[in-house]
Amino acid sequence: MNALTKHLKGDKAIWFVAGALSIISLLSVYSTTGSLAFKYKGGNTEAYLVERLIFIVLGFVIMYLVHKIKYNYFSKIAKLLLVISIPLLLLTLFMGSRINDASRWLTIPGLPISFQTSDLAKLSLVTYVASFLATRQEDIKDFKKTFLPVIIPVALVCMLIFPANFSTAAMLFFICVLLMFVAGVRIKHLALMILTMVIVGTISILILANVPGSRVQTWKARLENFSKGEGGDNYQAEQAKMAIANGHFLGSGPANNPNKYFLPQSYSDFIFAMIIGEYGIFGGLVVMLLYLILLYRSFRIASSTNYGFAILLSIGLCLLLTVQAFINMAVSVNLFPVTGQPLPLVSMGGTGTLFTCLTLGMLLSVSRFASEKSVSPKTEEE
Repeated sequence: MNALTKHLKGDKAIWFVAGALSIISLLSVYSTTGSLAFKYKGGNTEAYLVERLIFIVLGFVIMYLVHKIKYNYFSKIAKLLLVISIPLLLLTLFMGSRINDASRWLTIPGLPISFQTSDLAKLSLVTYVASFLATRQEDIKDFKKTFLPVIIPVALVCMLIFPANFSTAAMLFFICVLLMFVAGVRIKHLALMILTMVIVGTISILILANVPGSRVQTWKARLENFSKGEGGDNYQAEQAKMAIANGHFLGSGPANNPNKYFLPQSYSDFIFAMIIGEYGIFGGLVVMLLYLILLYRSFRIASSTNYGFAILLSIGLCLLLTVQAFINMAVSVNLFPVTGQPLPLVSMGGTGTLFTCLTLGMLLSVSRFASEKSVSPKTEEE
């Protein structure tokens, strides 16, 4: 154990959370992918378990390598990655692979690999916003020098994600607004930005409503079904509630909940419902507690340093994971309309898991280096 902790630097609680969520993921994915295995893998129920294990191992390798890099280097590549993300989002919007009526995935030519370009855009944008705001503290209240230069990429990225993935665009916009608030941007500027984005979003929805194949009708149906409650025609939400109910208080036990065969995305978007169904309320609370620990430790990291980029980056990175996690959990227990947000590091997924581990590696880097004397206010952004 000492040999392991000798190499794993940074916040130990975050390492623990990552490890615990990975174990939960292996158990839950193996339990819920039986129908997929018989449909696509010839009945080999271990295939998805092995695949999940491979991606988790690769993710931890990425996490380990990234956590050894000083966090101030991330600000150097954030702008470049953001510039790359924008054309990728455009390409995905018009030429991406359509899955569940949404063009969110981009397939790498010549390789059987696809990824959500929004994952790269989210990480790039949050890192860029944190870096930009940290370097503009002397002019943080200035509209032209600070507010306009930072709001333009935020608005552009969110609007490019918006047509195919409303919930991700809204979540990312909320996190960027919160980072600006923490950095000290004027409240009236933030209010103006929110009002403008609401108006632009409303106009965009009205325009997209007349575009064949747009997601507006899907959003409308989900909101209507959610508002109707028990009377709504929402198969996914009803099956999720049945999975939870069949588990009773203590849960039905691993792989013993029959609703895994009927609940769409039981291994991804609704995996939290299956965790409660199989492991009971206790299992659900454990998962929720792990994300709360991640949130708490990230804010402790932010409060333990005086370096602006470290503070904003740690807050932004943890919110990318925890806000998404709580949206997923809220959807699974029917507190939110269906959104399609996976549970970070738990839901089945390949490149999504790698991006989650990359985010955690960056957060661990902040916790490792932010308090070291080798990082001074002068060199933090170098």
